[in-house]
Amino acid sequence: MQKVIKKAIIHGVYIITAQAEGKKNGMTAAWLSQVSFNPSLLMVAIAPSRYTHGLIKSSGYFAINTLSEEQVEIAKHFGYHSGKTMDKFEGIPHFEAGHGSPVLKDALAYIECRLTNAVEAGDHTLFIGEAIEGEVLKPDKKPLLFVWEEFF
Repeated sequence: MQKVIKKAIIHGVYIITAQAEGKKNGMTAAWLSQVSFNPSLLMVAIAPSRYTHGLIKSSGYFAINTLSEEQVEIAKHFGYHSGKTMDKFEGIPHFEAGHGSPVLKDALAYIECRLTNAVEAGDHTLFIGEAIEGEVLKPDKKPLLFVWEEFF
């Protein structure tokens, strides 16, 4: 069944960021979805072992940075390294959204969310957040799509 899921479900590619207690991190994620129009709620699935997981729980906020199709290397950078052992933002231009979530200056778009709920789902936590701030930063770019063969 995993092979069918990998081929049949299409995902965008995002960098999920958070900052708490003076520490910031970002991680590559593809499991993201809008879950409500009113209020505007978004969901991202993150494994509890990921450093960003704890930062989201501590801060109560996270940002979704949408990558453009030219940003495969940024996706790999944030996906292949651990924020526990390195500063993933070193040398990466970024700014802070209104509640402190890091935003990549070169992202196609970003949305900062206030955490409203966290639900355990198998080996991941579904973080549900209300969109409170966002902007399309590169309107002329196309989003990066996740294709298993290109990333692994």
